[in-house]
Amino acid sequence: MLKSMAGDPEQHQDAPTRSRAERLFGDWVRQVSPVTLRADAMAGLLGAVLVLPQGIAFATLAGLPPEYGLYTAVIPCILAALFGSSWHVMSGPTNANSLALFAMLSPLAAAFSSQYIQLAVAVTVMVGVMQWLIGALRLGVLANFISPATLFGFTSGAALLIAVHALPDLLGLAASPQHSAAAVLVHVVTQLGLVQPAALVVGAITIATALLLRRLRRGWPAMLIGLVVATALAWIWSQYLNPASATPAAALRTIGQIAAPWPRFEVPRISWAQAVDLIGLAFALTIVALGQAISIAKTVALRSGQRIDANREFRGQGLSNMVGGFFSCYVSCGSMNRSLPNLQAGARTPLASVFSALLLVLLVAVSAPLLALIPRAALAALLVLVALTLLDLARWRQLLTLSRSDFGVALATMLATVTIRLEIAIFLGIILSLMSFLYRTSRPAMRTMGFDSRGLDRQFVVIDNTADAGFETGITSPHKADDDSERNAELSQKSPALFPPERGSATPKAREATSVGTNERSAGPPQASSAPSGGSAVHEATSVGANERSAGPPQASSAPPGGSAVREATSVGATFLPECPQLKLLRMEGEVYFGATQHVADILHALRHQPHPQKHLLVMGKSMNFIDLAGAELWEAELSARRAMGGDLYFHRPRPEVIRMWRKTGFTRLLGPEHQFPDKFTAISTIFSKLDPEICRRCTARIFWECQSVPPAPEPESKA
Repeated sequence: MLKSMAGDPEQHQDAPTRSRAERLFGDWVRQVSPVTLRADAMAGLLGAVLVLPQGIAFATLAGLPPEYGLYTAVIPCILAALFGSSWHVMSGPTNANSLALFAMLSPLAAAFSSQYIQLAVAVTVMVGVMQWLIGALRLGVLANFISPATLFGFTSGAALLIAVHALPDLLGLAASPQHSAAAVLVHVVTQLGLVQPAALVVGAITIATALLLRRLRRGWPAMLIGLVVATALAWIWSQYLNPASATPAAALRTIGQIAAPWPRFEVPRISWAQAVDLIGLAFALTIVALGQAISIAKTVALRSGQRIDANREFRGQGLSNMVGGFFSCYVSCGSMNRSLPNLQAGARTPLASVFSALLLVLLVAVSAPLLALIPRAALAALLVLVALTLLDLARWRQLLTLSRSDFGVALATMLATVTIRLEIAIFLGIILSLMSFLYRTSRPAMRTMGFDSRGLDRQFVVIDNTADAGFETGITSPHKADDDSERNAELSQKSPALFPPERGSATPKAREATSVGTNERSAGPPQASSAPSGGSAVHEATSVGANERSAGPPQASSAPPGGSAVREATSVGATFLPECPQLKLLRMEGEVYFGATQHVADILHALRHQPHPQKHLLVMGKSMNFIDLAGAELWEAELSARRAMGGDLYFHRPRPEVIRMWRKTGFTRLLGPEHQFPDKFTAISTIFSKLDPEICRRCTARIFWECQSVPPAPEPESKA
C-alpha cells in the first residue's frame, strides 16, 4: 500500500530534494543532458528560422518597424519558456496579437510613429502586470473552462488560418493588402493567373523532403532538412541553371537582408493621461494573449502528454511581457505555428526556446547573407505542412460519432476562429460548451427501478424500457448480491414458508428473454398479452445488443387495478418483475438545481397523473449529488402533492450535502426523519405497512417479500 508522503517522515527523507534551479524553472531541469541539449538545439534552429519572416511580417501588421518583431522573438521567448509551464510552447509575436494591437492603438496615434511605438511598449508592460497577477492570484482555474471540443475547434481553425495566410508565399504571389482569411483567399483566387511555377516547385520539394524523412528517419529534424534542401536547390537554380533570367529570382522571393535584432533597453515614455486610457486596452489584450497562450499550451500538451500548470504559465507569460516592454518588445504569447513545429522537431525541454532566441540573434548577426537566400515559398510550405497535421480528420469523424453536441461546439469554434477575432472565437467556444453542459445537466435521468426475478439472488435493476437500462451499479457479476439479495438469504433461512411457489408471475414461456445476438427479426412491435382481472400483462422487449429489430416500441396493455405490466428485459437479457401498484421506486441521477427543476417537476407531475398512479414514491437519492434552494422547494411541493393524494414521499440514502440543504430550508422537519432510509430493506419494510391492504390482497404482482404475508383475495365463485 502506498504511504502518504505527508504522514510518513521516512518518505520525506527518501524523497529527492528539489534544487533551487528546479524550484525556479521546473522539474525539466533534472532531465537536461547532452542528448536533450542536442535535440533542443536542432529544434531551436528551426524555430529561429521560422520566426525570421514571421517576426518581420507581424511587426509590420502591428504598425511597428520590422526589428520590433525580432526583438519580441528574443526576450519574451526566453523568459516565457524558462518561467512558464509548457516545455514546448514558443512565445513571441503572433498574428492575433499584432492585429489586436493595431486595432486598439491606431485610433490613438499614427502607426509607425514614435508616439505609437511608445504606446505599444507601454501597453505591453501593463499586459504583463495583469497576466502575472492572474497567475499569482491563482486564477488559472478559469482556463479549465476551455473544453476539449473548444480547444480542438480552435486548433483546427488556427490550422486553417496558418494554411490560408501561407498561400500567397507558397504560390509566389504578392501579399494580400488585407489580413482577414476571407480577404486573403479572395486575393489568391483573383491572382491565380500570376502563380509562379518556381515557387510551387520549391514548396513541393520542401513538403516532400519533410514527409519522406518523417517516414524513413523519424529521429531526424525533417522540417529543417526540408528547408535546407529547398534553399540549396533554389540557390542552384538561380545561380547556375537559369542565371540569365530574372524570372526565377522574382518568383522565388527570399527573406532578404534583416537588421540585427539587438534589443535596446528603454523605459516607455507616456503621460499619466495616456496610461489611464491604456488600462482598458491592456485588459482586452490580456484576455486575447492569455486565451491564446493557454489554448496553445493545452493543445501542445495533448500531443506531448505533459501536464500544464495554468497559473505558472500565466506568470511566465506575464513576466515575459513585463520585462519585454522595457526592451522594445510588443505583446507576445505562445505561437501555434512555431510551438507545434518545435515539438515535431524533437524539442525535449524549454531550452529549445532559449536556443531559438539566441540562434536568431547569432544567425542574423553572422549569417545574414545566407539567411537572406531562404525562399519564402519554402517557409510557407512548412507552415502548410503544420496546418495539415493539425487538421485531424479522423478525430472530427470520431467526434461526430460520439457526441453531436461537442461536434457542434468544435465546428462553431473553428468557423469563428477563421472568420472573427481569435479571442472572440475562444469565448464563443467556452460559452457554447457551458450551454451544452447546462442543457445536459438540466435533464437529470429519473429511472424506474424494480427486480429482475423472484429468486434469492435477484438484482435491483432499471426497468425503464430504454436502451441504457441496466443494473443499479452497472452490469454486475452474477455472484454479487445487493442489499436486497442479502436480505433474501437471511429471510429464507429464518422462515422458508415466506417463499412459496411464485404466484401470479409470468409463465416460463412469457418470461423468456430474447437472447443476445439472435438473428430473428420481428415484423412489428411486440404485443402484450391481455391480463385477467387482478393479473398482469407480459411485455417482450429486445435485450441490449441483440440483432432482433422491431418496427416500433413495445405497446403496453393497461393492467387492471391491483396488477401491473411485466416487462421483458431490455438489458443483459434479464426479466423484469411487475411494478408495485402502490409504491413507485425511482432512482434520481444528477443534480436538482434551478435549471433542472422544471424537467424533474414535469416527470413527477406525469407520474402522479397517469392512470392508476402509485400514491407512494420512494426516491433512490444516492446519485442526487446536489440540490439548491429551488431543488429543495421542488421536493417540498412533491411532498405536499403526494400527501394530498393519500400517499407519501420517501428517500433512500440521500447524500449528506442534500440533507444539509434540507435542514437549512426546513424540509427535513416537514418530511420527517422516518422518511429517510439507509437501505432498501428498512425502506420497503417501513413503507409496506402504510400501503392499502385491500389493494395488496387483490394484487398479483407481489414483488416484495412482505407481500407473501398478505392473504390473497378469495376467488369469485363460479355460477353453476
